[in-house]
Amino acid sequence: MIHETIEGFAAALPPMQALMGLDLGTKTIGVAVSDGLRSVATPLETVKRKKFGVDAERLQALIAGRRIGGLILGLPRNMDGTEGPRCQSTRAFARNFAALWDGPIGYWDERLSTVAAEKALLEADTTRKRRAEVIDHVAASYILQGALDRLRFLGA
Repeated sequence: MIHETIEGFAAALPPMQALMGLDLGTKTIGVAVSDGLRSVATPLETVKRKKFGVDAERLQALIAGRRIGGLILGLPRNMDGTEGPRCQSTRAFARNFAALWDGPIGYWDERLSTVAAEKALLEADTTRKRRAEVIDHVAASYILQGALDRLRFLGA
């Protein structure tokens, strides 16, 4: 089920199960996961996008292999808070994925997550080639960590 608010998402979460965060791009999907206590987000992998069915199959395999209890999708709002075509694409992905998976799906505002990930990778003196390989799943971990921090504040 898709939840528009983090509070609704928190209420639907099963206890003691990890969460997965996704940074949906046009060419890749950055994937991050949390621990079972939902305290730390860790970058996992970048999935090269193909067709929705192939992408969904890979995500379902990751979900099954890690006992994932909920999914956070980065919602790429414009800087003024409005929603553009990328938000519509993310919402469409959520609707399609919700038809295949019955766990809770929530959104997290991802504005500047890629910028923060890029800055962290530059500070770590990561090569340009390596940054290109990992930027998406590092951005997904920033998205997921933001949601985890909010869930902790809510007591979820």
